[in-house]
This record gives sequence, C-alpha cells and structure tokens, in this order.
Amino acid sequence: MSLTPAFRTGAREGFRDFLPLSVGVIPWAMVTGIAMVSTGFTPIQAMGMNIIVFAGSAQLGTLPLIGAGAPLWLIVTTALVLNLRFVIFSAAIAGAFRGCSLPMRWFCGHLLSDGVFAACMKRILLSKDRHWQLGYYLAPSLWGWLLWQGSALIGVLAAASIPKSWSLEFMASIAMLIILAPMARLRPMLVAAVTGAAGAVALRSMPLRLGLIAAIVLGIVTGFVAEHWQKKHFPAQDPE
Repeated sequence: MSLTPAFRTGAREGFRDFLPLSVGVIPWAMVTGIAMVSTGFTPIQAMGMNIIVFAGSAQLGTLPLIGAGAPLWLIVTTALVLNLRFVIFSAAIAGAFRGCSLPMRWFCGHLLSDGVFAACMKRILLSKDRHWQLGYYLAPSLWGWLLWQGSALIGVLAAASIPKSWSLEFMASIAMLIILAPMARLRPMLVAAVTGAAGAVALRSMPLRLGLIAAIVLGIVTGFVAEHWQKKHFPAQDPE
C-alpha cells in the first residue's frame, strides 16, 4: 500500500496510542539482553536470537532450558507454547489486513507484540479504511521493534558490568504487567490470565518447567471458553 494521507494519519494515531505503553518495553528488553549474556550467549548470538525470535517471554522462558542443556524438542515446544497467545492475537485482528500481500502479512505478523495488541486492537477493528488500519498498526509496531532491539542491545553490552546481586529479573515481570494490564479489561482475557497464573503456581513442582506449559494451555482454553460463553449470553455487550 502507498503512503496515502489515511496511512500517515493512522501511523500518527497508532504511535500516539502506543507511546505510553512502550515505556514498559525498555526494562523488559534490557533484562532479556542481560539474561541472554548470562546464559552464555555472545553479543552476536544474543542479538541474533533477539531479532529472529522477537518474543521476550519465549526468550526468557527458554534460556534456562538452553543453559541446562535441555533437549531441542523441549526448547522448541516451550517457545511455541509461550507464544500461543499470538495465534489468538493475530486471529483477532486478521480482518484489518485483508487485501494486504502475503509478504506484508508475514511482516506484520513478525512485528506483533503484546503492547501493540493491547493498545491498538479496539480502534484497528472499528475502522474500515485499510490504509488507515495498516498505518495505525505499522507505526507502533516498528517503533516497538526498534525500541526492543535497542534496549536489548544496551542490556547485552552492559551485562558484564551489572552485579548479579542486583537481581533485575523482577523488572521483566513488572514490565509485562504494565503492558498486559489494559487487556484485563476484556473478561475472557482476565479469565485466561487468572487461570494461567493459578495453574502456574499449582503446577510449579513439575520437572523441566512443564507446569508452566500446562498452565499456559489451561489459560488459553479457559479464555476461549469464556469468550464463547460471553458471546452466547451477551452478544451485544461491549467488551469493556
């Protein structure tokens, strides 16, 4: 699509809507960069994983397995399960990309993040202007990607000078909560989050972090059930 006035307008509005949430990306990406180096990655390997995977939860979730020498199938399965939510996210906004070429849709899929989905989902679905929708999605997505890569690079380069006693891991959890909190306004998302969190705590004793995988699947299933129930009993209710 060409850079039409509608595209540029959407880009400005999307960037503006996502900017407050994008602050949470910085500590999360920095902690991810530090964690990759702490696991034994070289800076090139760390940034290579960061660019190819571009999914902080999957990166942080698989690093302990990589460091422990876990089998490849378990590492890949863990990453896929941790990223299952993006299947739901992409399906939810897929209608906004009808008419886009396949390469553009693949590119947009790679850029999809929790923060962009949380900030932009509602408005992107309400609009019928394809140019505006694409601009509204791409501007915050590209900004989030660049911010993630730059912040992760800072973490990678600073990892050697940061004492391990600082225990910065909690920053990633806080940043994730900041980004995901807006999605809790949607009841199915809230049900999925509460179920997944409770399952992770209840199943934490399972070996090889399998309890986390089971909790994620459980959260996704209950989220689907809650959404189906809501649509059936409250078809005209606003999700907020």
